[in-house]
Amino acid sequence: MGGALEGSAVLVAKEGVRRLEADDYAKGYLDLLAKLTTVGEVTEPMFLDQVRFFGSEAGGDYAILVVPNRDESTILATGTLVVERKLIHGCGRVGHVEDVVVLPEARGQGLGHRVVSALVDEAKSRGCYKVILDCAEENKGFYEKAGMRQKEVQMVRYL
Repeated sequence: MGGALEGSAVLVAKEGVRRLEADDYAKGYLDLLAKLTTVGEVTEPMFLDQVRFFGSEAGGDYAILVVPNRDESTILATGTLVVERKLIHGCGRVGHVEDVVVLPEARGQGLGHRVVSALVDEAKSRGCYKVILDCAEENKGFYEKAGMRQKEVQMVRYL
């Protein structure tokens, strides 16, 4: 999947965040996601099809943001915003933050907070009245520092 780390300079983040691009397949994007969860078999054509969808009008309720390194050869951090359209709150919108992960070797640069902040800004710009997320207990402190607070309980039923 690419994006091999060849030295510490590779781990220096570029300023800002940007949207996921087709070329990010070769920059280790899926390897980065694998640090968070099971990715499964995703071929390059499958990846490109998804990126095209996310960039289309139909995929407009998704925003996948990444932080590349300075020379754009490796993706160091990522996060996703999924906008849920509601009938409550005057047909409001809720932003769901998903899949936030930072390459372990690149942690400590504030990249996770940069991604979360950018996702919250994106949610605001899309008219969301709140942003929610699920996280592991050990990540609770990270999200509290990013301005989130615990509310309610997550439930799941795997299908």
